[in-house]
Amino acid sequence: MGRKNALRIDIVTIFPEYFGSPLGVSLIGKAAVRGDIEFGVHDLRRWATDVHHTVDDLPFGGGPGMVMKPDVWGDALDEIVPADGGSARLVVPTPSGVPFTQDIAAGYAAEPRLVFACGRYEGIDGRVAEAMRDRMLVDEVSVGDYVLAGGEAAALVMIEAVGRLLPGVLGNASSVGDDSFGGDGDPDGAMRGLLEGPVYTRPRTWREREVPEGEAAKDFGVRALEVSLQALHASGSEAEGRLVEDHPLDALRALVDEVGADEVIVLTDPHYVEEFFHRDWASRARHKVGVPVLKLFSHSEA
Repeated sequence: MGRKNALRIDIVTIFPEYFGSPLGVSLIGKAAVRGDIEFGVHDLRRWATDVHHTVDDLPFGGGPGMVMKPDVWGDALDEIVPADGGSARLVVPTPSGVPFTQDIAAGYAAEPRLVFACGRYEGIDGRVAEAMRDRMLVDEVSVGDYVLAGGEAAALVMIEAVGRLLPGVLGNASSVGDDSFGGDGDPDGAMRGLLEGPVYTRPRTWREREVPEGEAAKDFGVRALEVSLQALHASGSEAEGRLVEDHPLDALRALVDEVGADEVIVLTDPHYVEEFFHRDWASRARHKVGVPVLKLFSHSEA
């Protein structure tokens, strides 16, 4: 079931022009045109009261760099999200924040309103986040163990990760369930902690390089199995795997009988013609293994 109202995203920055192009193109831009996302980009200097529109000052107690002023930020956030303005979550990009993950992105996609506070210089006076917590949820979030010139690029990273999880944004809704890392955007948890492997398309031969098959495909299968098992073990799951060279349906039936499985999950690339005639791998498995078979597709985004 899709959300009833658009996700409102406000961005507060001293460089509003930074967002002109990125928010208007590709999936996010199309979602905004459809009304799935509403953007508001605000120039922080509008709330500065001096003739120079100053938004920063020397660090209290001394030290290098400059710190963004709490009075300017406080006035801006009070106007953008007034006390009676409904529910909102303030997101402050900062290297000292909690690591941004797919789970967090999925949680943000369920929020009615997000406000990104893009700091510069040494950051925003710490009392701003403390004061805002009196009336809204506040998250200080890091997109990685490195330092950027400001929070704008980090905000764009999070906005894209969140936006693509909204209903109707991706051309194929099942792509979310096949994303690397999984998380709350992957309802069945099938990809939690895992990465998608290499993908290929036509032509079969390009610059004397073939799409893997035979021994090359086997080598890839071994590597993919190792990575998947390592990720599952690291997450605390008990898992084992094997690579089969016999007919896959015969091997699957033997494994079902061996372990007494109640259900089989098949993850496969889509083969539309074969599926139409029910000759695809998963359809044939339903007639072979004698237990329910759940078919999941691996999709690539256009």
